[in-house]
Amino acid sequence: MLPGFSIAWRSPVGFILAIVIFAVLQSVLAPWLARVAQRNAPAFLGGIGIVSTFVALVVTALIPGAGLTIGLPWSTWIVAPMIVWVVTAIAAFLLPAVLLKKKVQDRRES
Repeated sequence: MLPGFSIAWRSPVGFILAIVIFAVLQSVLAPWLARVAQRNAPAFLGGIGIVSTFVALVVTALIPGAGLTIGLPWSTWIVAPMIVWVVTAIAAFLLPAVLLKKKVQDRRES
C-alpha cells in the first residue's frame, strides 16, 4: 500500500517482535513526551501522538529482525506514521464503544 514500507508477514517471530516493540515504545514514549511538552512547550501537546508514533516506528525499523522496514522514498517516513497514528486513533475511539456495547448486550440477556 505504501512504497518503501513493509512488514514481514511471513515471519511470525519478526511480525510479533515488531508489534511488541512498537507497542511498548508507543506506551512509554507517549506519556513521557506529553510530560516533557507540558513542562517545556505546551503548544506541542496536540502533536505528541504523531511524534511518539514516528519515534516508535523509527526505533522498531532500526532493530534487526523486528519485521518492519521503512525505506525510500522519503515521503514514506512522513506518511507511514500518519497512517499508523490515524488507524490507532480510530481503534482507540471505536474499540471501547464496541466492547461496551457487547457488555450492555450481555447484561440485557442475563
